[in-house]
Amino acid sequence: MSAAGTRGPGGTAGDHGPDVVAARTARLLGAAGARAEPVRGGDICDAYRIGLTFAEGAGRTVFAKALRTAPGDFFAAEAAGLARLGATGAVAVPEVFAAEPDVLVLEWVEPGRPDPAQAERFGRELAALHASSAPSYGTPGEPCYLGPLPLGSPAEPVTDPARWPSFHVEHRLLPLLRAAVDSSRIAPADARAVETLCDRLDDPAVSGPPQPPAVIHGDLWSGNVHWAADGHARLIDPAAQGGHPETDLGMLELFGCPELPRILAAYEEVRPVPGRAARVPLHQLQHLLAHAVLFGGGYGAQSGAAARAALG
Repeated sequence: MSAAGTRGPGGTAGDHGPDVVAARTARLLGAAGARAEPVRGGDICDAYRIGLTFAEGAGRTVFAKALRTAPGDFFAAEAAGLARLGATGAVAVPEVFAAEPDVLVLEWVEPGRPDPAQAERFGRELAALHASSAPSYGTPGEPCYLGPLPLGSPAEPVTDPARWPSFHVEHRLLPLLRAAVDSSRIAPADARAVETLCDRLDDPAVSGPPQPPAVIHGDLWSGNVHWAADGHARLIDPAAQGGHPETDLGMLELFGCPELPRILAAYEEVRPVPGRAARVPLHQLQHLLAHAVLFGGGYGAQSGAAARAALG
């Protein structure tokens, strides 16, 4: 998630200092020693680049993120999401070394700069990811988080493409709308616009053609595309699930992304999506509502505007 450069409700939510996280990481990976350097990793978690040394003299650099107040399944859900993406063979993700309730240790991927070749490769790989079938919409029986917000799933798997609109309404849009209304983060007129859209989403003229459940990242703002020094972008911080591919594309466009025209052009070469432009507001609405819940500000009004635009 992103809102004016942040990914959480404000301030660092964890209080794990670098020495504590370094010691935890060393213990988890069987290292003799460790040194942690804070790095930018968003406002939800404390993030560190950790240099490890082992008894035999070998060394390794890893990335660790910590959150003392994390729900017990928070990092397990992220690790499972990375595994879900990686299992497709379509995209690159960092390797997971350890997932504890309050600490996640990943492969360190040296950051690089966005460039045309890396962007085009990423666009093609994202299209391949979206061509990967998911067993159902959501993550039935497994946790999933959009930033700090838990996402629900049907108790029983839903696989019928014709039921994506009802899944999206019941398990994404309405829960977020209720949370926004309950916290006074959306005006009544904007809430009514979202409700009207929910009532009409089973109309193919609004929702578009049926879409079987595909593997999606689920929180694909530009900060979750890690441009790498080796020229191969990694996907990070997923809310990976079975969903609609246009949700990922809408999120990329919502806050902008380096080399976005190249990414989308390469994507379309592999997986054309006729009529997608008209559906962008629909697929951005979930993320706008989530931002309204977390940050307030103008996101409630933007949610209403997106709902009205989606209705045409």
